[in-house]
This record gives sequence, structure tokens and C-alpha cells, in this order.
Amino acid sequence: MDITTLIGILIGFGSLALGFWEEGGSFGMLVVISAFIIVFGGTLGATILSFNLEDLKKVPYFLKLIFKDKKVNYIEVLESLVDTADKARREGLLSLESQLATIDNKFLARGLQMVIDGTDPELTRSMLEMEMEAFESGERVGTEIFMTAGGFGPTMGIIGTVMGMVMVLSNLSNPDELGASIAVAFLATLYGISSANLLWIPFGTKIKVKTAKEVLLMEMVTEGILSIQAGENPRVIKEKLMTFLPLETREKVVAQERAQMGM
Repeated sequence: MDITTLIGILIGFGSLALGFWEEGGSFGMLVVISAFIIVFGGTLGATILSFNLEDLKKVPYFLKLIFKDKKVNYIEVLESLVDTADKARREGLLSLESQLATIDNKFLARGLQMVIDGTDPELTRSMLEMEMEAFESGERVGTEIFMTAGGFGPTMGIIGTVMGMVMVLSNLSNPDELGASIAVAFLATLYGISSANLLWIPFGTKIKVKTAKEVLLMEMVTEGILSIQAGENPRVIKEKLMTFLPLETREKVVAQERAQMGM
């Protein structure tokens, strides 16, 4: 479980509810089924209308991605690339065949297989970059779906409010009920804006951030594979690949090296 997703949702909606309660409101006043149906049903319908079936079938995968805590272990992959480079330099590229089954990173394993098969370096780079672009394009669909829902949510809220006001204005014969009816009408706007800013847009942003981390790792792997294929020194490869690491990760690697050297 990605704890930040859960914490963010709880704090966001909890703050709204607590603030409303502090102003003297009750939680029951915030629950209006008709407004819920208009906003969430309308947002769902408009979002479905915006995408094809193949894209929408991926929504369960994207929801799993949002709530699942999948750590990108840059250091582990970096060390694997350096060890592989050392083995290739000592025993030759064909010696890497025996360790392919032990590599968890599928992108790395496919790249090494191309190197072992003697694929031309330019073709290796091209194929890896195409796979990277395909991955990024596929993940971008998730960002677009939730960002689109975030755009429709407030609009559906306004539509719900307008529909509520139509009902209010058509029943002006009961002035004592006008205040409560208007409050209920504006709840649709509240639902639309809060769902967009506390659910859909943050969901899209989280997919975008996680995808960027995966793509950065794939870029590092691509450069590492091409360096191994070129027969570069493992130490040089490590220094080159460290430039891909986020600053805090890079500092951690440097600290580990100094500890190993007794500095």
C-alpha cells in the first residue's frame, strides 16, 4: 500500500469535514444522494465518452498503481549493471547468458539478451528507446483519464447546482424551505470541486510521478547496456550511470563507497 495516497485522501477529506463541523455543521448535511449521482455519474459518463474501451480497461491497473507502493530501486539496478559489466569484461559477452534468469528487471534482461545476440549497438539503442516510449505512452493514458475526470468534476458540480436552483425557483411558494433547498443545491458544486482536487487530479499526478521514476530507471539501464556492449571499464560505467540517480540516492551511493573504503 502506498501510504501517502491513503494519508492524502484522509487528510484532505477529513480537513473539509472537520472545518465544516467546526462551523456548526453536521456531517449529515453533507450527504445528498441526488447531488452525488449527478456529479459522480456525470463525471464517469463524460470520462467514458472521452476514451476508447481499450484505454478504459486499464483503469483497474492504474488504480492499483496509485495505491500500490512499488519502490524504484536505482541502487540495486546500478550494482547489477556494474557487476554485469565486470563479468562481461573478464569473461566476454556470451558469459552473460547464464545470469539472465537471475535478473528481475525485465527491461534489463531484454537489453542484455540483445547484447548477447550480437545486435548492432544502434539497433539496440533504437529498440530499447522504442520500448521506453511505448511504456511511457501507455502509462500516460492513466494520467489523461484521471486529469480528464478532474476537469469534468467541477463542471458537473455546477450543472448539479443549476438543476437544484431550478427546483428551488420552481417552488417559491414555501419561503421557509428556501434556505435548506439552496444549501442542498450547492452541495453538488462542493462534490465536484472536492472530488476533482482531492481525488482525480492527484491520482493523475501520482501516475505521472511514478512513471517518470520508471522511465529514468529505463534510461539508466539503456545507457548501462550500451556501455557494456562497448566494453567500457566498469568503474567508468558506474560513474556515468550515477549521473542518472536522484541527488539523495547518489549521495547514498557515495556514502556507501566511502564506508567500504574506511573513510
